[in-house]
Amino acid sequence: MSAQASFRVFPIGTDADRAAAHVLRAQVFVAEQGVPAALERDALDADCRHVLAVDADGAAVGTGRLAPDGRIGRLAVRADRRGRGIGDALLRALLELAHADGLARTHLHAQLRAMDLYARHGFVAHGPAVFEAGIEHRAMHRHEGAAFPVDDLETAVGASVAVILAARRGVCLRSRDLDPGLYDHPDVLRALQRFATAGRGGTVRILLQDAAALRTGFAPVVALAQRLPSVFAIREVDTAPDRGFAGALLVNDAGGFHVRPLAHRVQGEAATTLPARARRLVQAFDPVWERSRPATELRALGI
Repeated sequence: MSAQASFRVFPIGTDADRAAAHVLRAQVFVAEQGVPAALERDALDADCRHVLAVDADGAAVGTGRLAPDGRIGRLAVRADRRGRGIGDALLRALLELAHADGLARTHLHAQLRAMDLYARHGFVAHGPAVFEAGIEHRAMHRHEGAAFPVDDLETAVGASVAVILAARRGVCLRSRDLDPGLYDHPDVLRALQRFATAGRGGTVRILLQDAAALRTGFAPVVALAQRLPSVFAIREVDTAPDRGFAGALLVNDAGGFHVRPLAHRVQGEAATTLPARARRLVQAFDPVWERSRPATELRALGI
């Protein structure tokens, strides 16, 4: 199902592979993280689809499961093999199984330190952090091939983080004045910084309706752009029709977006797996970008 130079991922189909997955889960969740063994092994296991990652020698290095209702869980990577793409490969394999099973919506409870992994694959955080087995988690959801409503700031932040982190090499942002409360939210700023420093040659194009509004106070995104000018470019609309645009949008090159009909409100809709619509949004953004003026006044330090 998925292959890498040093490991491969496949659906579990034998008792031996199932046992290897349970041993690995016990190492990660019980021995390493202190989860009670009675909670780690539950009655749902028998009804789930499981995947296993093994290295070139056939040793188990990662595992995860998909429940019949679309819940992904028990994603574990052996401690000495983390940071090598195994978690991403496991998650891709589980999403492939969900797609094959006709599950349009998948969901999970992510440990806080693992949220970026899931956001890169289009999962959007919602709700407060909660403790499960003594570890803080947040609920996340993913809608395959569908948009979902954004009704509040919390969902807007979660959608923005997912759109940014899931981007391959391009992010487009159109806003009146970088939306205080949204684009200066710590989670969104951290996502922008992570994308900008990922070393993929990515670009963030920011198109403002009113650059002058940013000269009167501190704008964290502008400060980030000043530190990383090879990644960020900022322009301001320069024609009357473009200045009449009332909405706002954030869109990536991987099928994700958050669009708002009124820029002064966070309400709108978002998606993380609608590439055709995301492409149309970028195609509409591009000509406005080309006829807009570089906001060179925002390059000065101290803003």
